[in-house]
Amino acid sequence: MTKLYQRTLAQPITATGIGIHSGQKVTLTLAPADADTGIVFERTDLGVDIPMNALAIHDTLMSSNLISGDAKVGTIEHLLSAVAAYGLDNLRIQVDSAEIPIMDGSAAPFLVLIDQAGIVEQDALKKFIKIIKPVEVRDGDKWAKLEPYDDGFLMDFEIDFSHAAIAATDQKTRLDFNTANFAKEVGRARTFGFLKDLEELRRHNLALGGSLENAVVLDETSVVNAEGLRYPNEFVRHKMLDAVGDLYVIGHPFLAKFSAYKSGHAVNNALIRAVLADENCYQIVTFYDKESCPIVYVDA
Repeated sequence: MTKLYQRTLAQPITATGIGIHSGQKVTLTLAPADADTGIVFERTDLGVDIPMNALAIHDTLMSSNLISGDAKVGTIEHLLSAVAAYGLDNLRIQVDSAEIPIMDGSAAPFLVLIDQAGIVEQDALKKFIKIIKPVEVRDGDKWAKLEPYDDGFLMDFEIDFSHAAIAATDQKTRLDFNTANFAKEVGRARTFGFLKDLEELRRHNLALGGSLENAVVLDETSVVNAEGLRYPNEFVRHKMLDAVGDLYVIGHPFLAKFSAYKSGHAVNNALIRAVLADENCYQIVTFYDKESCPIVYVDA
């Protein structure tokens, strides 16, 4: 009988890119960490560690941002979605800026980095958060919920944009979460934004590094990018990608059914805070038999 163990990287790996909001060059290193360390962000320029913690998300405008004192690491959700997809439990994420590089606007470059670094198992059982009682949060007409589900982590997401290019696509999607499904079905979906909002965002020092190289850009009626969309419904798939990363801030994979309507970073974070606030809605579980775990993680 093979136990299901915690996972970390086999070796460090480094990449550089641009911060989508800062517009500044960023160096990112993903490095192994000991069993039961969890995910720790390190601001190498400040010499400050910021352990991943749902209660440390204090800024959800346009992205999920971890803040500890005067130290911040922003736009963590795309990287964390790739970390979740490979089931990494312990990791040091070293960055020399206040933002994770945007890369191409999706999780695909981070999946490649993890694949190149390789994965090793550690001498500690992998932990999951098993939802045993429904939890739901609402903000106006936006909502997200987690319900008991015995067959892994099933995700349903729906958006509702009146923009012609988005409304012409399917605004609903479903993901039966595992490494292969994530990589194939949502991993390449890029963030998106509207030309009409760009001037206002930049007045607030946001989207300074945004471009057609790292986002799907829409004018009043259509997609500006010459290559078009990577998926027929790339918009909702990217929102699903965001949700995977936002939810992984809780520190362990979910065994549950997740459903959401028009949810974003703020509602996703409110949901995991609601889980943590009610110890009766979940259990921490492990698998002494790897084959009995309903989520299949691919070894990089």
